Amino acid sequence: MQGMVTAIVMVQAERQRIQETAEALAGVPGVREVYSVTGEWDIVVVLKLERYEDLDDVVTGHLRRVEGIARTQTMLAFRTYSEALLDQGFGVGLDEGGPFS
Repeated sequence: MQGMVTAIVMVQAERQRIQETAEALAGVPGVREVYSVTGEWDIVVVLKLERYEDLDDVVTGHLRRVEGIARTQTMLAFRTYSEALLDQGFGVGLDEGGPFS
């Protein structure tokens, strides 16, 4: 995974299409993870790309063509602190028998 470019795309989706939009985004090349989230944004998409130059192709060429997207904001990650810690953070409260299961 070293040398990969990571980008995070925040997505506002049409309210009645959030689930199908998230499912469509999950099928886009370069998309590693898709989360539905609370707050101003509806969906968070994590991209892992081979080269920085691939970002425009994926975001403009693929993501923005997905039906149901009203608005996006893309952030480029420049440092990863710990993928293991990040994985734990996203899983908080989602364990079997936890408060959200």
